[in-house]
Amino acid sequence: MADQIDQKPDIFELNNGSMQVKITNYGATITSLSLPDKNGKQADVVLGFDSVEPYVKGVAPYFGAIVGRVANRIKEGKFTLDGAEYALPINKPPNSLHGGFKGFDKMIWQVAEYKKGENPSITFKYHSHDGEEGYPGEVSVTATYTLTSSTTMRLDMEAVPENKPTPISLAQHTYWNLAGHNSGNILDNSIQIWGSHITPVDQNTVPTGEIMPVKGTPFDFTTEKKIGASIHEVPGLGYDHNYVLDCGEEKSGLKHAAKLKDPSSSRVLNLWTDAPGMQFYTANYVNGVAGKGGAVYGKHSGVCLETQGFPNAINQPNFPSVVVRPGEKYKHTMLFEFSYE
Repeated sequence: MADQIDQKPDIFELNNGSMQVKITNYGATITSLSLPDKNGKQADVVLGFDSVEPYVKGVAPYFGAIVGRVANRIKEGKFTLDGAEYALPINKPPNSLHGGFKGFDKMIWQVAEYKKGENPSITFKYHSHDGEEGYPGEVSVTATYTLTSSTTMRLDMEAVPENKPTPISLAQHTYWNLAGHNSGNILDNSIQIWGSHITPVDQNTVPTGEIMPVKGTPFDFTTEKKIGASIHEVPGLGYDHNYVLDCGEEKSGLKHAAKLKDPSSSRVLNLWTDAPGMQFYTANYVNGVAGKGGAVYGKHSGVCLETQGFPNAINQPNFPSVVVRPGEKYKHTMLFEFSYE
């Protein structure tokens, strides 16, 4: 029976009485996450769709999915590894984005384990073959979502290259709106990012290779600030930049990446990770997407906090390497901790 379930896209629920998360095996995607506000009123705080069909049809701009084999942009879809040259699909001209035309977000993952009870969890597995979307080598990937407490969700991602070295950098691409997915834009939300540098980008949103301090720029969120406060000073349509995460305070071996706060509901999300970077993205390209319950999502209707390896790291020797070799294991953990303030 399990094998049949695994072959078609389905939606699974993790529920611990206070938090309810719905996740589909299509792209290991979070489709909904409901939790109470300060008055106990439940709201779904992630952008998405009511059924799996829109995800399968490709309507979603990566809503809630795990993206890979390599998250973010690879310049001109090219890289060289151990003397061999590789060409990837140019699905976001002139670059390759989030694994290509059919990245991990557009694959049906197998449900390897599904546990209910006090700390419900679900483990998805995916096997990426040699040459898939231009990438070298076979890779086995797992992603486990666990509700570790009444207000905390943990995601553990692992990937093992089986026969060839390959770049691997996964990211969880949920669009958050802590006031509720259907509550308009997130410009009044405030955020603090534990990153005092960004990797500035060229006109095609690819890092130049430079590491730039945020002090004195619209990118400075080292202290809590409204997302909309300086967004008009950012070139382009808004924030879509990789922050170099500082080694600040830690929790269970993970560093504090960001703290997002919604004034209307008092909901707070603290994000912890062991990844070196975090893409801060303000849904600049979302425009009239028909989502859950008749909601229509527009520009800046959510915020993505995608912890990751640095974009285009495969072509930037001064960035932390994203190459994983056979015998090694890629590991990436995120801890989403909700509270009120």
